Amino acid sequence: MLSRGSLLAGAATVALFLAVGAAPANAAPAPLAPKPPSPSVIDAMQRDLGLTAEQAVTRLANEERAVTTESALSGKLGAAYGGAWLNGDASQLMVATSDAAAADAIRAKGAQPVVVSRTLAELNAVKDKLDQAPEQAKAGASLWYVDTPTNSVVILAAQQAAGEALVAAAGVDKNTVRVVASAERPQPFIDIIGGRAYYINGGTRCSIGFSVTRGSTPGFVTAGHCGRAGYPTTTPTGTFQGSSFPGNDYAWVAAPGNTPRPWVRGSGGANVIVRGSTQAVVGSSICRSGSTTGWHCGVIQQHNATVYYSQGSVSGLTRTTVCAEPGDSGGSFISGSQAQGVTSGGSGNCSSGGTTYHQPVNEILSAYGLTLTVG
Repeated sequence: MLSRGSLLAGAATVALFLAVGAAPANAAPAPLAPKPPSPSVIDAMQRDLGLTAEQAVTRLANEERAVTTESALSGKLGAAYGGAWLNGDASQLMVATSDAAAADAIRAKGAQPVVVSRTLAELNAVKDKLDQAPEQAKAGASLWYVDTPTNSVVILAAQQAAGEALVAAAGVDKNTVRVVASAERPQPFIDIIGGRAYYINGGTRCSIGFSVTRGSTPGFVTAGHCGRAGYPTTTPTGTFQGSSFPGNDYAWVAAPGNTPRPWVRGSGGANVIVRGSTQAVVGSSICRSGSTTGWHCGVIQQHNATVYYSQGSVSGLTRTTVCAEPGDSGGSFISGSQAQGVTSGGSGNCSSGGTTYHQPVNEILSAYGLTLTVG
């Protein structure tokens, strides 16, 4: 058995040849091996995903390659693109298309084609109509999202009738929507008891997402439900400059006099370096850091989900199998070394397991003109 140090230094190179799909004979040379993943990422993936160190390194390499392949194929397929996702162990990238003639082009990129009846644009249009339904109609549902593997839009609701009522109110084709009865009821993760991380108005506690700058002003991004523009923060001392909730769930805090670092606190308090903010593919592993429960990992289930909280609906969230608890709100979601988003809310806990949603970080950076601090 190789030592973990040997695995991290060498297996990333080997894993490129075990990556998603089989490359065609005339494929371009493999790219240079990526930098070895952080040991704390590997440790958490072993703990939370039940992987060996070798499997974790291979999976991360597959996921990195999938991002490049998905980007290339989504552009090549154009209007026929139906979305992409990784299979259960992330060994195969599945790419959907409404054009059966495009199957060979998908295989040529090492991915598995899936012919579907609806394009991703069509599914997103259905979800957009659900987002625009009256708030009263949305109150009976917990969340809704585009589910690319089933080529449908899914609504989770405590009662089947409530989900069907939302479909009717939105005026969408019921054949494109699956209503699933579920006890899941996401809530924002806010813990007024206090603890570590940062505090709002001298009492409420949330978690820092990622270090950012706006011009020469340092600060951090976090969840919008943690505070409103003008609210003061301590440890670090700062002020909410912008906040959006509901509708979105993001905010940024200016914290002059503090030093932004390109780090996320990982397993055991070790620092995980942030190198960018490329969005990971559905099915990829992802880890979360928060001030209540620390470092936990899971898998990305869907992008572009809309969740209905008691305060109103929040759209554009990513759904994951990572657990979280009150006080983790605003905390970091990272896949490998790529920043993904800030914790919004969820259901369950880290004792019995749960589902957690994050607001994608790139949307926050764009909304406020921020620059992510990277290593």
